[in-house]
Amino acid sequence: MHNITLIPGDGIGPEVAAAMKRVVDSTGVQIQWEVVEAGEALIEKYGTPLPEYVLDSIKKNKIAIKGPITTPVGKGFKSVNVTLRQTLDLYVNLRPVKSFKGIPSRYENIDLVIVRENTEDLYAGIEHKIGDYGAESIKLITRPACERIVDFAFDYSVKNDRKLVTTVHKANIMKLTDGLFLQVSKEIAEKYSSIDFSDLIVDACCMNLVMTPEKYDVMVMPNLYGDIVSDLCSGFVGGLGMIPGANIGKEYAVFEAVHGSAPQIAGKNIANPTAIIQSAVMMLRHIGEYECAEKIEKSLAKVFEEGKVLTVDLGGTATTEEFADEIIKNL
Repeated sequence: MHNITLIPGDGIGPEVAAAMKRVVDSTGVQIQWEVVEAGEALIEKYGTPLPEYVLDSIKKNKIAIKGPITTPVGKGFKSVNVTLRQTLDLYVNLRPVKSFKGIPSRYENIDLVIVRENTEDLYAGIEHKIGDYGAESIKLITRPACERIVDFAFDYSVKNDRKLVTTVHKANIMKLTDGLFLQVSKEIAEKYSSIDFSDLIVDACCMNLVMTPEKYDVMVMPNLYGDIVSDLCSGFVGGLGMIPGANIGKEYAVFEAVHGSAPQIAGKNIANPTAIIQSAVMMLRHIGEYECAEKIEKSLAKVFEEGKVLTVDLGGTATTEEFADEIIKNL
C-alpha cells in the first residue's frame, strides 16, 4: 500500500485530479490517498494559499500529486509551486515532452526531456526596491545546485537509455552566473563517457528547437530558462494540457500538472486531464509500479490515436469524465 498526498488545487484542479484518481485506481494499484486542500480559497481562513498541514502531509507520505493552484497576482503571496520546491528542496523539475499519434501538431515523433533546476536563479525571489526609481532582482547560481542538477540529468540519461545531454545557458552575457552553470556541466560531463554532451545559448536554443527539435534529447538548464523552454516544447505536442511534470528531491517528490488553473472553465467538466494523468504515470514509475504506469500510457495512446473521445482543446466534444471513462475502458 502506497500512502500518497493528493492536492486537488483550485480552478479546474479538482475536476482533473478526480479524473486522474479514477484512472489510477482502475489499474488496481494499492494507494491510500490523503486529500489536502491548498489554493486561493484558503487565504481568508489561513492567511496563506499553502497551509502548514499540506507540507506536513507531504513530509509524512514523501510522495504527492497536485492539480494546478492559482497564485494571487499582486497580493504579496509567493507561488505555491515555488514555495513547495524551495521548502522541500525539490531541486529537479522534470518535464518529458512526447508526441502522441492523433494529436494535431506540425511536429511528429517528439521525445525530449527538460531538466530544470528548481531552487535558485531568479526564482529565488531575492528582490528589493531602489526607492521609487526601480527594482532589482538577484540571480543566484551556486556550485552545489549546479552539480546536483547536472548530475541528475546525466544519471537520468544513463538509466533511461538517452544519448545526449545539452546544457542551455547565456554564459556569453552572464559570464559569472551562467558561466558557472556551464563550467560545472562540462566537469560533470567528463564523468559520463557514454553520454554525448553539448551546450547551447538559450536564444539559439529556442530557435533550433522550433526548427529541428529532433536533434535534442535531454536538456538541462537553470530555473528561468527551464520554465520558458519547457512551455515552448509543450507547443510541439498539443500544449500545456498534455505535459506532465515532477518536482524531485532527495527525500520528497511532488508530481503536478504544469498548466494553469483556468478558472474561466472551472466547473464546466470540459478540462483536459491528460497532464495530471501523465504526471501520475511518472509518479507510478517513481514508486515502482511500472506495470500500472504502462497500462495507463498505452491506454492514453490508444484514445488519442482512435480520436473518437477527445476533449474540446484537442478538437473533440468529450467531457473530462468521458475522457477518463475512455481511458479506463481501454485499461
